[in-house]
Formats: sequence, structure tokens, C-alpha cells
Amino acid sequence: MYLTPQHILLAGATGLTGEHLLDRLLSEPTINRVLAPSRRPLAEHAHLDNPVGELGDLLPQLQGRVDVAFCCLGSTIKQAGSQEAFRAIDHDLVLAFAQRARELGARHLLVISALGADAKSGVFYNRVKGEMEQALIAQDWPQLTLARPSLLLGARSEFRLGEQLAAPFMRWLPGKYRGIQAAALARALWRLALEESDGVRIVESHQLRRLGR
Repeated sequence: MYLTPQHILLAGATGLTGEHLLDRLLSEPTINRVLAPSRRPLAEHAHLDNPVGELGDLLPQLQGRVDVAFCCLGSTIKQAGSQEAFRAIDHDLVLAFAQRARELGARHLLVISALGADAKSGVFYNRVKGEMEQALIAQDWPQLTLARPSLLLGARSEFRLGEQLAAPFMRWLPGKYRGIQAAALARALWRLALEESDGVRIVESHQLRRLGR
């Protein structure tokens, strides 16, 4: 079954995937409002509501009806500065965003997690992503979609040496390990938002690539 969300809440609109998703949302004639808090101002649009500031500070101030919420937040340990700072963004802030989205009436939450997310993993990054997933599931959403992309491909505003080196190889790996274009991930997220179902859905990278064609 397909639904037509009209009021969207988006976190991470200035990120690699979030930029593509925002463009997609603002081009949809059925969407009346995209509420997209961001650290820096976004280009003005008739259907865009863009509070500017730190997301953690803005969350209590967000108002208005929300049908569907997208969380495109994500960092790296190097970018965050420490494991503690990384966890504060990729776990704590994601959960706070989800809770506020629920308070505003959202019934479907779509979150970008990561390939290999596992709360029992010995790899810190994967463990935090897995713990974030478990905590979101515990919020008991009517509909929760967890997207687990492999390495995101595309032009970032900041330079990430490891991703630059890995990208050529990630294009040729099999199945879910192959890299995925951020634009394709954004298209997949929008298609998933239009599908109405119950409970939790985990979508692996090869499925996201197929949906994003």
C-alpha cells in the first residue's frame, strides 16, 4: 500500500545524502512543507521551513504537523573528534531527533544506519550504529525503516581520505558490499517513505541500490 506524506521533517539536509533527498522532497508536488533544521542556512524555497542552529538546541522549538521523518545524520570518529563525540551524534542525537519527530506526529521514521550495524560488534563504529538501531526499535514506532548503505559515493563538501581511496574498489564489490551513490540512496529513501507497512524494516545496501535506480 502506498501513502502520500505531505509534511516532512528532515535532519541532515546539508549532508551528502540529505542534500539529494531535500532536492527530491522539494520537487514533489504533493509535499506541502519540509521542516529541515540545519547548522547553516539552506536555499530558500516556498515549501521549506529552515530553522538555523545546532540541532540539539532546535529540537524543542520545532513545531507543526509531521507525517514522515528522515534522519540523515552521520559522522565519522575523525570528523567528530573522539569516540564520545561520535556517539553523541550518531546515537544520542539520532534518538533525540526521533523522539521529537514522534511528538510532532510522525508515524514513519526512516534512518540512515550503516552496513554491518550490530550492537554486539567488536568494531566501535558498527556497535554504535547497532545500539542506535536497537534504541529506535525500542521507541516502538508504527513504521520504522533502517537503511544500511555501504560506502556512500558522491562529491562531499569535506575531504575524507579513506573514502576517496576506497571508492574505486567499492564500485566493484559484490552484493551489499558495493558502494552506493548518495543520489540513489536518496531516491530509495523516498520510495520507501511512500510504502505503508507495520513495524520495522531493515533495508540492506543492495536493496537500496535497486530501489534507487
